Amino acid sequence: MNNEQFFIYLMIVVVSTYLIRVIPFSLIKKKITNKYINSFLYYIPYTVLAAMIFPAALYATGSIFSAIGGLVVALFLAIKEKSLIIVAIATSLTALVIELFMMI
Repeated sequence: MNNEQFFIYLMIVVVSTYLIRVIPFSLIKKKITNKYINSFLYYIPYTVLAAMIFPAALYATGSIFSAIGGLVVALFLAIKEKSLIIVAIATSLTALVIELFMMI
C-alpha cells in the first residue's frame, strides 16, 4: 500500500467515525427522557467493553483451560463484589497455578 492509498483510507475512517459521533448531537437537541432509551444508553459502554474483553481473556494464556479457570474466578469474585485489584490478582494467580499444574 502506498502513501496515497493510506491517506484515502485514513480519511474514510476519520469521516465515518466523526459522522457517527456528530449525527446524534446534531439531531437530538433536548434531554432524552424515555426510560428505555436511557437504560439502553447506560449499558452500551459495559456491553462494548465486555465484547472486547471476553474473547481476549480466552486467548491471553498458553491454554484455554487456564483462561477459563481465570475467567471463572474473575466472574465469581465480581459477583461477590470484590475490588478490581483483588479480582485481577486472583485471576492471574489462578491462571498461573493451572498453567503450572498442566506442565507437570
